[in-house]
Amino acid sequence: MFRKFSLASLLLTLGGILTSVGLIAYVTGKAALNIGGWFYGIPLILGGLALKITELKPVPYSQPTPPEIIALREKQGTPTQNQVRQDVTRYRFGQDAHLDESLKRLGLSPSNEERPVLTGVRETAINDSYTLILEFESPFISLEKWQEKQEKIEKFFGPGIRAELMQPQENRVDVALIAISEAKVS
Repeated sequence: MFRKFSLASLLLTLGGILTSVGLIAYVTGKAALNIGGWFYGIPLILGGLALKITELKPVPYSQPTPPEIIALREKQGTPTQNQVRQDVTRYRFGQDAHLDESLKRLGLSPSNEERPVLTGVRETAINDSYTLILEFESPFISLEKWQEKQEKIEKFFGPGIRAELMQPQENRVDVALIAISEAKVS
């Protein structure tokens, strides 16, 4: 429900409205509205501010997904591909960066400053297989380091995943998570 809308913004808006109603009620001498506005509005504002501080915005799609790729995703997409796509394209709270824990486990995040940053996501087909491509800005981790971790990436995001690594431009690495069927593995 809150995938494309920030829960923090919702709480701040509701809290602002209730607090304003409480303030107006206070000025006009309406005690019941005054107390309700203050007691509900201020905690909502504080909750909204707390969430806003820890908010991580959704990663944008770098290009629209055509209907035929959506159909291919529904047919071939693995649970992991779907989970990663859904997680990175919605608001998150309390994380430093998208896929920060995954990058740490893969050995691709030596520090917060050197961690690759997920800047985009796109869906396509490679060899008639559904593919989720994660686009990283990676100025501190070289393509060679990513390639050393390719097998680990496949196991981490698997089963049923083959990973391809590409460097479309300097300081950028695209990780293609390609769905593989049992027939293609043999």
